[in-house]
Amino acid sequence: MAITHNLGFPRIGAKRELKFALESYWKGQSSRDALQALGAELRRRHWEQQSGLDLVPVGDFSFYDQVLDMSFTLGNLPERVQDFHGDPLDNYFRVARGRSAQAAEEHAQCCGGVAAGEMTKWFDTNYHYIVPEFSAATEFTLNASRLLAQLAEAKAQGVNPKPVLIGPVTYLGLGKAKDGSNKLALLERLLPVYAQLLEALADAGVEWVQIDEPLLVTELDAAWQHAFNLAYHHLKSCRVKLLLASYFGPLADNTHLAANLPVAGLHVDAINGREDVQTLVDMLPSHKVLSLGVINGRNIWKTDLTATLDWLEPLQRRLDERLWVAPSCSLLHVPVDLACEQKLDAELKSWLAFALQKLDELRLIATALNQGRDAVRAELAANRAACEARRQSPRVHNPAVQAALARVDAELGRRQSSYVERAAKQAAQLELPKFPTTTIGSFPQTAEIRQARRQFKAGELDEAAYRTAMRAEIARSVREQEALGLDVLVHGEAERNDMVEYFGEQLDGYAFSQFGWVQSYGSRCVKPPILFGDISRPRPMTVEWIRYAQSLTDKPLKGMLTGPVTMLNWSFVRDDQPRAVSCRQLALAIREEVLDLEQAGVRVIQIDEAALREGLPLRRSQWQEYLGWAVECFRIAANGVSDETQIHTHMCYSEFNDIIASIAAMDADVITIETSRSDMELLDAFDSFNYPNEIGPGVYDIHSPNIPAETHIVELMRKAAERIPAERLWVNPDCGLKTRQWEEVIPALTNMVAAARTLRESLT
Repeated sequence: MAITHNLGFPRIGAKRELKFALESYWKGQSSRDALQALGAELRRRHWEQQSGLDLVPVGDFSFYDQVLDMSFTLGNLPERVQDFHGDPLDNYFRVARGRSAQAAEEHAQCCGGVAAGEMTKWFDTNYHYIVPEFSAATEFTLNASRLLAQLAEAKAQGVNPKPVLIGPVTYLGLGKAKDGSNKLALLERLLPVYAQLLEALADAGVEWVQIDEPLLVTELDAAWQHAFNLAYHHLKSCRVKLLLASYFGPLADNTHLAANLPVAGLHVDAINGREDVQTLVDMLPSHKVLSLGVINGRNIWKTDLTATLDWLEPLQRRLDERLWVAPSCSLLHVPVDLACEQKLDAELKSWLAFALQKLDELRLIATALNQGRDAVRAELAANRAACEARRQSPRVHNPAVQAALARVDAELGRRQSSYVERAAKQAAQLELPKFPTTTIGSFPQTAEIRQARRQFKAGELDEAAYRTAMRAEIARSVREQEALGLDVLVHGEAERNDMVEYFGEQLDGYAFSQFGWVQSYGSRCVKPPILFGDISRPRPMTVEWIRYAQSLTDKPLKGMLTGPVTMLNWSFVRDDQPRAVSCRQLALAIREEVLDLEQAGVRVIQIDEAALREGLPLRRSQWQEYLGWAVECFRIAANGVSDETQIHTHMCYSEFNDIIASIAAMDADVITIETSRSDMELLDAFDSFNYPNEIGPGVYDIHSPNIPAETHIVELMRKAAERIPAERLWVNPDCGLKTRQWEEVIPALTNMVAAARTLRESLT
């Protein structure tokens, strides 16, 4: 009998209940008890929705981030918050975002907040985690209260629980040694705490524990391979059965290592690593479970159940009860329930599966394996028809787009002149001071903006009234920027719901859900567009708004676009052709918009590639292929303009030091990049790499409500000026300001502009 289980469930709620509860608590509008009650209700509901599975994950629910949860479970708190004596949940939020609820901060007399934990991408997904912080002196102390409490709730509900932990080697791999010490040296201190945790779970009656080690799908040197052997030989005597889970890719050269670790079972991603499976079937000892992730946990297309069963049935005959089936990874990365979608096109909807539908697919696979296909004959026929309809649909394939793609050549991605020549022409035209100031694009999405958008979509506000409302907000943004004294302005993006969705709504080949939300970090949720077919741009998308904003000021104003690689990486992408092909289609569409902006007189154009690094393969040996086509696509989109037009790009919340040469190859005139939370660590790249163009290292952490001091900004920029010539430095926040409030933005930008003036006086 094939066993079914799940690796994790979306925690935000089908209607983003967790997001709204968190933000209400942080604003002081609701109590801690209310927030805790909402968390308990979401857990209860999600366990109920997973009923019918043989094992259900427990501990995958989090109020902010599962890695931060693990840090607190292990007692690994940054030194700056260790003396906080208030409620542990408030201390948790202080690490996550710099402060908790206002009432809690006032009680603790620390209203100014603390430095939030560094945030970066969870492997190659668009989820962000809070980076664990280590030093040579780091000690670990078990606090299992959160996990044990959730386990008690699940058992009271009749759930057969499988607690979920981040494994010790991956936990160390995800973290950062702030003092430059060797992280792996901490493993011997860490393992006894993991052993205590596993024993506590055994005492609570747990049989199976899922211990996630996705680091196994990356390239590991001998020291890290040894760490896996050391860790699991240390833990093998614990009184629970360990299911070691890897995901997001193949095990490849780590297959032998993973297969021989002393654990009771191994989960592998059979969507992205199917080539490992036969080797594992041959290699695993006869007592060890093999769990196969056969449902894609990161995309929303229906599983071809017939093809999956054709592959699984021979494996089941060989493995019998040792075969487990599951999604490839946690369902955190997909929306909750397709049934909520009442406006999605019926044909397209028939091709999709969200989290709950993926669990239905899993149950169908298990039924077919355990009882025979006849037991689910009708369901398999319906699935087969939907998959075939998608393959044959004329809505997916556009011959005109394919013909345009065939005409792409290398010349399309080249600027007319070198950066040095362009820079001189742009300087003469723009007449900017040294250390020019700008923002990344968006300004606060106020309640009024959101209300106008809701009313417009509901038909309660006609198009003329909506445009009037958006123009008023754009005028406000321009006015505020002029009063602040910023040098290059933006229009504020009042009309945009999301930096990808806004553009996708205007491109053929995209579709949109109402409730297809996924968590990006904390309370931040995104609703990725669905890229289902060939991409084309029927008409200009931003020109009217930007032209209007430029008419309000004599200062240069940036046209704001989302780049093709970010459009790709932040969408649910079609899986019937290579990602590079879809990206080139997007590049051609964005190129048309860039040229229309230039024709409209816009002389500064920012093409955001926030997700460039996100798409990197997890194995360095595969990076060059991806970076080759990703950089090519940016250049296709950006480089049709004249020398006088200044091209900016922006990247945020990732590590960039190891791909700085590819970033330089994009040949943007100006790049703005996140550095505030990492204390300018990015600048280490410039010790060995001479970045040729202009750069704005972000000095204002917009993901925290804390307001940066002028002196702090000056200090950060002085660090930058030690590595990059002052004449090529810009001063800017590290990301857009849409999630902040005006009362935070104005003082922060005031300090930023003042810092730029100080720098001009002292470094020129």
